[in-house]
Amino acid sequence: MQRWTLDIDSPDWKSAPEADAVCTALLAGDLVAIPTETVYGLAADATDGKACARIFQAKGRPQFNPLISHVPSLESAMDHGEFDDRALKLARAFWPGPLTLVVPKKKGSPISDLATAGLETVALRVPKGPVMRFLAEKTGRPLAAPSANTSGRISPTRAEDVIADLEPSLSYVIDAGPCTVGIESTIVGLIDDQPRLLRPGGLTREDIEQVLGTELATRDTSTQPDAPTAPGMLTSHYAPNARLILEAAEASPEDGLLSFGPTSLPGAEAARAEFNLSPTGDLAEAAANLFQALRWLDAHGAAVIRAQIIPNFGLGEAINDRLRRAAAPRP
Repeated sequence: MQRWTLDIDSPDWKSAPEADAVCTALLAGDLVAIPTETVYGLAADATDGKACARIFQAKGRPQFNPLISHVPSLESAMDHGEFDDRALKLARAFWPGPLTLVVPKKKGSPISDLATAGLETVALRVPKGPVMRFLAEKTGRPLAAPSANTSGRISPTRAEDVIADLEPSLSYVIDAGPCTVGIESTIVGLIDDQPRLLRPGGLTREDIEQVLGTELATRDTSTQPDAPTAPGMLTSHYAPNARLILEAAEASPEDGLLSFGPTSLPGAEAARAEFNLSPTGDLAEAAANLFQALRWLDAHGAAVIRAQIIPNFGLGEAINDRLRRAAAPRP
């Protein structure tokens, strides 16, 4: 594995020799860890079934769990998906950005059936993070890229997290520093008359509904909880090694503490370790810190992590979604 450390604010990184080497690796079917504004992605050529199979193998990911294909622009996304008026509204409002749209797959799209899990739909995103967008444009291929971690575990927001999980499977890891959003993209399904929030994420429900002019339905997973129509929908996901307890009323001397806001839980001073997602109660800061906080608390050896209540609006909806999945019983 080779590590390419780049300064995203420098105008020279796109012309670096590593850029050509990474594109060659992707076109050869290799796996590359690429940063976006949300989390680091484990990327491969989405049109190459064998390359996509390497993603599933490296992550230990179930093959019925579809992948997001990242493209450089709305125009390129329209080569792969059928965009109705609703999809165009959302794409024009929020792309590039932390929004994935699940739309009917366009006839003739070369995105592999393995990337779509054999469904007649495709998950597409134009990320704000410039590295993924640049590489998709330079290779001329949509890049399938789930989070660059072992399946079901904590998503990575730093290159070090990726290396710890997946180093033997990687051709390159591109280190552009910490991700700014810190949780995965919001996924909206537009495959019938009712737009659906399939996964809350880095773009809030409220912002999406304002553009659509209608409320988003929420997918009911009670009948088929583990038959996902989009990535990141499995019941157990994002899990630390420690057992996670939600809406804790107090801390414990033996446990780790995931706190939020200016007021800590009773007993916090005696906890084994404490990580405050945002001392000021800023949900954007909390989202950016979430996965790193879980990794940090895990590293302190607590068998149990107790999480303080997080408000369930705005980005809090996505944070609570990740915490519920991280706390779910593991298969």
